[in-house]
Amino acid sequence: ADYPLEKLERAVYELEEINPAVANVLKEALANGILTHQWSACARISDGLLGIDLVSPPSEDTKTIVLKIAGAFNQAYQRFLDLQRAEAQARQALQQASLERVRAEIASMRTADDLNRITPLIWRELTTLGVPFFRCGVFIIEEATDPAVAGAHVYLSTPAGEAVAALHLKFDSAPVVKAAVQHWRRQQVYREEWNREQFIAWTQSILKQGLIDSSEKYQAGGEAPEKLVLQFVPFAQGMLYIGSSAALSDDEIAIGQALAQAFGVAYARYEDFQKLEAAKAQVEAALANLKKTQGQLVQAEKMASLGQLTAGIAHEIKNPLNFVNNFAALSVDLAKELREELIKRKAKNVNGDDFADVDELLDMLEQNAEKINHHGKRADGIVHAMMQHARGGKGERQPTDVNRLVEEYVNLSYHGMRAKIPDFNVTIEQDFGGLDGKIEMVPQDIGRVLLNLLSNAFDAVRERAQSGDGEYSASVTVSTRTVDGAVEIRVHDNGGGIPEEVREKIFEPFFTTKPTGSGTGLGLSLSFDIVTQGHGGTLTVESTQGEGATFVVTLPVKGSAIL
Repeated sequence: ADYPLEKLERAVYELEEINPAVANVLKEALANGILTHQWSACARISDGLLGIDLVSPPSEDTKTIVLKIAGAFNQAYQRFLDLQRAEAQARQALQQASLERVRAEIASMRTADDLNRITPLIWRELTTLGVPFFRCGVFIIEEATDPAVAGAHVYLSTPAGEAVAALHLKFDSAPVVKAAVQHWRRQQVYREEWNREQFIAWTQSILKQGLIDSSEKYQAGGEAPEKLVLQFVPFAQGMLYIGSSAALSDDEIAIGQALAQAFGVAYARYEDFQKLEAAKAQVEAALANLKKTQGQLVQAEKMASLGQLTAGIAHEIKNPLNFVNNFAALSVDLAKELREELIKRKAKNVNGDDFADVDELLDMLEQNAEKINHHGKRADGIVHAMMQHARGGKGERQPTDVNRLVEEYVNLSYHGMRAKIPDFNVTIEQDFGGLDGKIEMVPQDIGRVLLNLLSNAFDAVRERAQSGDGEYSASVTVSTRTVDGAVEIRVHDNGGGIPEEVREKIFEPFFTTKPTGSGTGLGLSLSFDIVTQGHGGTLTVESTQGEGATFVVTLPVKGSAIL
């Protein structure tokens, strides 16, 4: 190419916009007359031209040299491009491997404690990817209507890659948090620069709020940085925080964005797993509740059938029992009349007849009639209690004499046990001195609870009595009292006691230690529900193995007063 003076002057003005420094050198050369004419020798290369500027027309040798230089440059440039592509591929492979490690690590997380592994993971991968930084962390942003939940959960790491802090920051707790959250909502990168004083002020602020244990640990054991550039890179659930001494380049931010997106995908899977676990727990709880309800319905049906049967039997017994009681009472009256008549005959006896045998027979008749009358009334009370229990009622609360109710069901339970096992013997002690009056309850339901507790107590003492301890004397103690505005009913037996592993499950549905066919495992579960759900009370057990067990029913007194 040939550039005479006129072309050179025009080229200088055009060059001023492209490269002012070179344009000034050319201006000076033209002004001093050093440059008046210019020739250029050019050769094509793969992605452009290679040229040499000359002050004289190029010779053929010069042109040949330019062509050879262009060929050598072209080869070197191609090698440079190949190396650049190889380095880019290596960086891409390294970045992909890093992202896969992030996904795999987060996919293995199952609990909230596992989140403490986040920041060491991010630290390691940022280091592997060659991003210059000295602080990093993750902000998990929770937007919720509940102010106690809404905020940013922050996980920070030390230069050693160890978790340094886990904070919960309100959205308005600091300007940097507020600004970062606003950029997250727009899915934009946010940058902010701090000096040493700003970093120390922030550290002292979160230290006063009790969010960190010490400023030394938060500063990773060193001095506060002279300069800190905070870069927040968004992902779906929060932001990746990278702290460096200088602003990251666009390429480094792009690496951070790729890491953040991989983290977001993996974290979404973690959240899905948490939701799945919660749903699983709800289903399991619902299933357990369904089984419990099913068992209660089965037991309720059994009890209803048993109640009908008991009512029928009691009704059939009631009629002949009434005849026994009535005629026993009549026999007592007749015996008295007969004795009076005998006394009159003795007074009129003039022949000296001996009435000793008649007196003895009359005494026996009176005693037998009185015994029949006494035990008949006792049997009548038992039948009455059976009918009351079988009747069940409609679950209506009513003022109930607790002592009388307990005494009634103690007798009913004891005689029921004696009916099944005629040789059963136990000493029953009753202590009702600590309670006087009535409280509102569903008496039939509490009666069922007492029957179950007493039946278990009788079984426990009978089992121990059969163990061969010759000095053992079976005993069951039932007591009532008022404690802190509540009525307490205690059923204690001196049986073998309940092991700790059994006590932990004793109120669970279908749990039983009795032989197959001897118990459903629902008695104590139903009793627990009657006391806790039906009456707002508590049912607990106290036991020392080898010394017996005590079941304690606590019923709140309505209005904190006994009627």
